[in-house]
Amino acid sequence: MLNVGIDIGGTKIAGGVVDAEGRIVEKLRVDTPTDTRALADAVIDMTRHLSAAHDVAGVGVAAAGFIDRERASVIHAPNIAWRNEPLKASLEAGIDMPVIIENDANAAGWAEFRFGAGRGVDDMVMLTMGTGVGGAVIANGLLYRGGHGIAAELGHLRFIRDGIPCGCGQSGCLEQYASGRALQREANAIADGEADGIGAGLAAVRTQKGTLSGPAISRLVLAGDPGATEALLRVATALGEACGGFQAVLDPELFVIGGGVAQLGEDLLGPVRIAYETSLPGYGDRPVAQFAIAQLGNDAGLIGAADLATVRPGGEY
Repeated sequence: MLNVGIDIGGTKIAGGVVDAEGRIVEKLRVDTPTDTRALADAVIDMTRHLSAAHDVAGVGVAAAGFIDRERASVIHAPNIAWRNEPLKASLEAGIDMPVIIENDANAAGWAEFRFGAGRGVDDMVMLTMGTGVGGAVIANGLLYRGGHGIAAELGHLRFIRDGIPCGCGQSGCLEQYASGRALQREANAIADGEADGIGAGLAAVRTQKGTLSGPAISRLVLAGDPGATEALLRVATALGEACGGFQAVLDPELFVIGGGVAQLGEDLLGPVRIAYETSLPGYGDRPVAQFAIAQLGNDAGLIGAADLATVRPGGEY
């Protein structure tokens, strides 16, 4: 059984033909059009191209935003001008096969559960540390979506009262403190305030490059730079503290951490675990979850979307 998986990003659309074991048979990538009609046409064209040489049964499309309970419409998207957009109907009008729409973090989490770091567990939470913080919840082997289809927006947990304004319209959301963007902000703050101390290395890189990029901060972390290490500690502590709260509500066996910051591996997970365990209700007297780095990288969204296209009859996963 082969399906097409499409992952719509703010700048790129990635698509692939995926088999029942989560392996990508063929893959394409194009720029994301700014016009919504052109975007739908690009997905249709990509799907037609991918399915021309393969016996494809269905199409799964992953996109950032709130997807309705029927997995048919995008209620709201942060980076694309979709508001109650009937995307499933638009795509099926040009694609002669069934289409399902899924939130991109849900799709990535499902892929890790089925084929990546989450194999062998029934209850898992995935958190992606990119520009923001994405979330996915697997409960008793099923993807949890909630009563309206838009559960697991874990990055928008109110983490700090009256905190940093968030793009969602609220303030103090977790993603303002535990994302790749948060890491950059903390690194810049240390470079500003500690340029003659632990921030010297960060300040020097910023002077040389004109900015502190995520990869540059990561390189400094891996080199043992004290300022970059402190910036990572702040972000990792915020994530770990939030995971303590998620544990109290969801009690997962495993947290899978993905996104660009996750490439730091144990340098990230070490302080995350400490903050998590010390934030647990009943600390010291209860079982704890394991932590793992996501395995499927940037392909997780399209792999998960493809698998969700047929993983259960009737659209139940």
